Amino acid sequence: MDISEVARRSGVSASALRFYEQKGLISSIGRQGIRRQFSATVVERLALIALGRSAGFSLDEIALMLGPDGRPQIDRQLLVDKADELDGSIRRLTAMRDGLRHAAVCSAPSHMECPTFRRLLGLAASGAFDEEKKRPGKHGPEKPFPRAGG
Repeated sequence: MDISEVARRSGVSASALRFYEQKGLISSIGRQGIRRQFSATVVERLALIALGRSAGFSLDEIALMLGPDGRPQIDRQLLVDKADELDGSIRRLTAMRDGLRHAAVCSAPSHMECPTFRRLLGLAASGAFDEEKKRPGKHGPEKPFPRAGG
């Protein structure tokens, strides 16, 4: 099937398909005129790439998971490590959500007088919510914010 058909079936733009081919994530099986041709299995491979991207894997990490025969060759420890990373993101986002919900209904005269909001400010200033600074175990366990009214 040609590149436009792959783009239509997969929802991946032709420019992204060319980029994925350049990165070695997919490969065309030839050309018909100026149009790249792909086997039907490329759509499944693109689904695997989409799943990896959704889980937060980089394209370089995904490339290591895709065998030359089109079958996934996934390091299970890499999956465990990514799941642990997602757990940390979930904890941070949950703490942020709870803090914002509390601030929205807090009875303090101003947000700056709310201890929970002040704690949220302190965590943001310290970089506790920054993805680049987080590493499992680096900051210790995070404490949730009190619920509204607390």
